[in-house]
Parts: sequence; structure tokens; C-alpha cells
Amino acid sequence: MNSPLPTPLTVPVAIIGGGPAGLMAAQVLSDAGVAVHLFDAMPSIGRKFLLAGKGGLNLTHSEGADAFAGRYGARRHAIEALLQDFDPAAVRAWALSLGVETFIGTSGRVFPKDMKAAPLLRAWLQRLRRPVEGTGVQFHMRHRWTGWQEGDASILCFDTPQGVVQVQPQAVVLALGGGSWARLGSNGAWVPLLAARGAAVAPLLPSNCGFDVRGGWSVHFSSKFAGQPFKSVAIAVTTSQGAQFERKGEFVATDTGVEGSLVYAASSLLRDEIIRTGSATFHLDLLPDMSAEKVLAEVRHPRGSRSLSSHLKSRLHIDGIKAAILYELLSKEAIADPAQMAAAIKALPITLTATRPIDEAISTAGGVLFEALTPALMLESVPGVFCAGEMLDWEAPTGGYLLQACFASGHRAGRGVLEYLARNSD
Repeated sequence: MNSPLPTPLTVPVAIIGGGPAGLMAAQVLSDAGVAVHLFDAMPSIGRKFLLAGKGGLNLTHSEGADAFAGRYGARRHAIEALLQDFDPAAVRAWALSLGVETFIGTSGRVFPKDMKAAPLLRAWLQRLRRPVEGTGVQFHMRHRWTGWQEGDASILCFDTPQGVVQVQPQAVVLALGGGSWARLGSNGAWVPLLAARGAAVAPLLPSNCGFDVRGGWSVHFSSKFAGQPFKSVAIAVTTSQGAQFERKGEFVATDTGVEGSLVYAASSLLRDEIIRTGSATFHLDLLPDMSAEKVLAEVRHPRGSRSLSSHLKSRLHIDGIKAAILYELLSKEAIADPAQMAAAIKALPITLTATRPIDEAISTAGGVLFEALTPALMLESVPGVFCAGEMLDWEAPTGGYLLQACFASGHRAGRGVLEYLARNSD
């Protein structure tokens, strides 16, 4: 005999996911006096948010609105609409309202003055639990959402250490993250649940991710240089579709390939090219501030009894990992030919054949299509259910763009719930 189902907890609004999007939706609603219950599978709130702050919490970016919106690529217009309500200036004002001052770094990125995530998160949670006006948010930790009750789509089901918990809300905000860093809570398990309710979901893919090089590095190279950075270099990409990317910066060699900021910036182009054709190639310029003619002249300069390695170090300051990558990828004939060596220094082809696993990625692409949502981010197929954050189908480079879109979408979803409740009030 089956045990009776527990009596559902009836709440005005359930938010599932305690990342920046879910917390921002909770703030909008609680500030308006709505009783909010926030559920999260983890033991504590904001774990990925805290991880993002380990190297200095990059909240947003200070560049102009047009350039900023352009960082979202194919989803520019969808994110641009969200930014109209909660733009970078609003993020800085929000942080200041929590007692956290921000500053603009030399790269244009915006950080808290102390560069830390924990003080901001503590202040935010304190505000949510005890707002100046309205009703405080109630947090329910270790509540893993498993979908809707069979036969009653108005009831949410959660697995908890105490057993199954059921919740019957008037409206729901799903802010469940993408598919990266599963150990911090975002594992993409929501995809089949929403697809079963008729929501259009693009497959989750790694974004801002590392790649494996074709054939892997040699044992010598990986054992000696994995973890070391290529500094003051540039990469250029031209895809089979004609898309182009070129930028200076730095990246890191890994045991199996490459990762780091410069690679992440091109990762969407590289990933999509691998999906289309099976591989992607970028050209590495080891000396972006020196012309090809100058490089060739220096390589051709008589070296007497010096070795080629000593010559490259003396004339071009190429040594360490920069010299190693040339010897790793060039044939003996190319190494011995000054013209081929000079050409490789300015445009060394590096071919990639796979992204690193999605769980290693900083973020993910794919998710709930904007076409499946109303402008208020409510699912067309499931009235009363709103989506926000990284579970939406957008991607952006690092630099503050990820958190900004999460904040803005959470803000829009919160406003959407307020409008929905107003329309459906007795």
C-alpha cells in the first residue's frame, strides 16, 4: 500500500535556484511585499557566485551600451531588452545599496572595491531575509527539484534529506543554471523536465571552455609546459562560415590542449566550427607587436655558432613555452627554413578537435529558447512559470557579461511574476 502524499506547502511564489538570477528575482518580489520561498539543492546559497569571486568578483563592464550588447552575439537583441531594465549602472547602484562600493579596472571591468564576493553575498542575503519593507525571503536548502507531480502540474516536487516535499505556488521562477560545475548545483537536470512540458530547449554546450589539440601534446611538452601561460600573444580565427576573430591577450597550455581568457573569448566560434566540421584551427602570433618583415629579418640574421634556440632568444626574445610550441608543432625542415620559421612565429596553426567536458566550462550555451518565452520570461507552454539566468539560451564572454545577464534576467522575471500575480489575483 502506497503511503499518502504529503500535504503541499502553499506559497505565493517559489523560486528554484539560489544563484544571482534567482536571488535578484527574489529581491524584486520581496521588495514589493510578496512572500517568497526560495529552494536550492545545495546546503548553502550562491556557491557558484562565490567561486566566480575567487579571482575578483567581476560584476559587469563599463563599456558603451552598443559594444556591451554586442557581446551576446546572436542573442544580442534578447539580452539588450533585458538590459533596458537593469543595466550596468543599475548593477553598480544595487551593489552600493548593499554597502558595497565598486570601481572600474584598467580593462573596463567593474569589481567590488575589496574584490571579494562573500561580503556582497552576505549583505544581499541579510537584505533578503530582513528587508526594510515587505516580506522576508524564506530559504529552503537541500531541496532538489524533481519536477511536477504526476497528474497535478500545479504542484512542485522536491527531494530532501527528510523525504519528498511538495509545494503549490501561484507562480514559479526557475533559475537553475546551465550545465557546468555540477558539484556547485548547476547540472542541467532540468532540461528533460521542461522539454516534457513543451518548452523548446537548445542542447547545453560548453562555453568559455578549454579545448583539446589534435593528437594531443607530446609527453615532453605536456610534462614541462602544462599550466604555463602564453603571454603577450594574439590568436586569429576564420571559420568555414567566414566568421572572424582576432585579439591579443594570453592563454594557458594544459595537459591536453589550451584554455584561458584568450581562448575563452573565441570559444563559441571554435566550438561551433568543431561541431560543423570536426576540427577548428586558430593561428597563434607569438610576436603580435612585431611585423612579419621584421621577424623574418631577425630569423635570417647570421647566428654564427649559436644554436637556433639561442638565436631566437637573443634576437626575438622567444624562449620557454613560446620556443617549445614551435619545436612541438613544426617539422625539422620547417625549423631549419628561416622563411617557414618566421611565418610560424607570426601565424602558427593550432588545430583543436574537441571541447573539454561541459562540467569544466566556465559557463554554458544553449537552454530555454527566448522564442518559447514571453517578454516577461514566462514559458508560453506553462503559464505562471518563469525562467531566468544561465538556463536561458544565451552565452557571453567573461568580463562581467555573464553576471550582468543573470542579474538582468532575474530582475525581469521578478517583475514578470508581479504582473502575473496582479492579473490573476482574486
